[in-house]
Amino acid sequence: MTTNKGNSAGNVIRIKPRRNTFSWASIAIFLALSFLITLGINSFLGLSSRGSEVSLSEILVDISENRYDSVTLKDDMVTIVYKEDDVEEKKYALIPPGADFYTILADAQIDIKSLENDFYQPRIGITFGDIVSIVFLGAGVVLIYILIKNMQQSGGKIMDFGQSKARLLFGKKSGVTFEDVAGIEEVKEELTEIVDFLKNPKKYANIGARIPKGVLLAGAPGTGKTLLAKAVSGEAGVPFFHTSGSEFEEMLVGAGASRVRDLFTKARRAAPCIIFIDEIDAVAKKRGTVLHSGAGEQTLNQILVEMDGLEARENVIVLAATNRPDVLDPAILRPGRFDRTVVVNMPDYTGRKEIIAVHAKNKKFEENVDLDTIAKKTIGYSGADLENLLNEAAIMAAKEDRKKIAQDDLLESYLKVKLGRKKKGQISEEDLKVTAYHEAGHAIVSKFTKFSIPVEQVSIIPRGMTGGVTVYLPEDDKKHTYKDELLARLASAVGGRAAEELFIGRISTGASGDIEQATSIAREMITQYGMSEKLGMVKYGDMEETRHLGYAYGGGRNFSEKYAEIIDNEVKELMDKSLSEARKVLKENQEYVEKLVKLLLEREVVSKDEFEAMFTS
Repeated sequence: MTTNKGNSAGNVIRIKPRRNTFSWASIAIFLALSFLITLGINSFLGLSSRGSEVSLSEILVDISENRYDSVTLKDDMVTIVYKEDDVEEKKYALIPPGADFYTILADAQIDIKSLENDFYQPRIGITFGDIVSIVFLGAGVVLIYILIKNMQQSGGKIMDFGQSKARLLFGKKSGVTFEDVAGIEEVKEELTEIVDFLKNPKKYANIGARIPKGVLLAGAPGTGKTLLAKAVSGEAGVPFFHTSGSEFEEMLVGAGASRVRDLFTKARRAAPCIIFIDEIDAVAKKRGTVLHSGAGEQTLNQILVEMDGLEARENVIVLAATNRPDVLDPAILRPGRFDRTVVVNMPDYTGRKEIIAVHAKNKKFEENVDLDTIAKKTIGYSGADLENLLNEAAIMAAKEDRKKIAQDDLLESYLKVKLGRKKKGQISEEDLKVTAYHEAGHAIVSKFTKFSIPVEQVSIIPRGMTGGVTVYLPEDDKKHTYKDELLARLASAVGGRAAEELFIGRISTGASGDIEQATSIAREMITQYGMSEKLGMVKYGDMEETRHLGYAYGGGRNFSEKYAEIIDNEVKELMDKSLSEARKVLKENQEYVEKLVKLLLEREVVSKDEFEAMFTS
């Protein structure tokens, strides 16, 4: 009721009616609680008729071996009934969210047609509990819709932030086996144990063995870590949860930890299974450093707790991949969590041949194509690099309306992947001349310097960021590099600048990339490899830490100003010595420099055979 009272000033005071304290929030809470109570009662009444809960894998085994009398699919639950000693027994399993049971049967190679008579048992009739559930469910949906709309106006999404975004593949649906992984046989052998455990867990349990809870795959990008994880799942024929470290991160504090809990809960229900976390270093960096946020520590702590909570009988194995094992928190690498670290190295010559053979299966080649040549040239290439190289060669052939890939396509693709695409456009004669002398300087110094890498090709065609290029090809894969070989690389690297000084009389900006490369080699020799007589066998600084963290993250050198000055002087002495050596070689072999420059100006590209022929004619 509204009452108006006049005051001495003649103003009117309006008394607002009292609001009802029974707000929308109270209604929402009441309906939600009522719905949960009703759902709980219905669930309790239904549990008595379900039988015992087992894993979905056990249900599939029983169906495949015909150990059942009937099969019933209802909502997200599958039930089988069988008789044992004239006693009817029931077992049921819950189907993971988002999974289709018909697809699961197909992946398990079970004939669906033979189950049709038993399979379809639609619900008959509607109970009073169903009506109550539908009413409360409808009211709850309306209220939740209103709440979501209000939250979305402020940019929030409250319903899914705590749910895992992991993608679920069932068994052979991943489509990858160990036959699709080549070039890393040692790693495949180590992971075969994981496959055997997932297939035959009792064999290990009977002898008292504990299979690793977690396996960390560490290696450079493109070496096949994700492919290996999928192959393990495909070989074992078990569910495969695929996620990445970045998917646990969220603006909302606690969302990452919630997603970890949700992921492991789903995995336990689908056991035996594999959880694969790609780029785990995104959430598992060392705690207590500037690299790790508070929310990130919550996520990491939850991963540690969940892995500790995994029991041997649950048959859940966590595979993880990272390019930076050095930044991972030590707690995650201890036994009982990630028990085993598997290093996935760059493939050697034999491995590259196998990888190229795998990726060449679906491509058409001309008869004279030699894939071994590509395998020899691509030292330091990962599996992803090799796949990209063959793909680029196929694209080149298709652009010219050819049906098959030629050897020239492969060679051009090799240069394109390594150095970049050819640049088109007019180049002045002066620039071509400078580039020719520059590249000839690299090639001739390399030819006449002991322990240098042989020259594969010399070109004055601009590619990527370079005006020309001298391609070196090691004769074999070497695990160790000696000091005299590094000094030979330094001399070859500065040979272009030395040639400009001697034969052009002016220096250009074309040596910027060479100077950067040579300085990096010289500094690593002094600070990382103990190749300095003054500084001795001591490591100064961490090149990996400096490269990835740098001063932007608060990092810095771990040596004094005195040694910083000595290091700078040592690096400069190495560079000056290499430049003097390059000048000496070029002066002594000026006739070969002029020959090579003439060839380059005529042909633009000089092959290895043409280059070597200059010294035998």
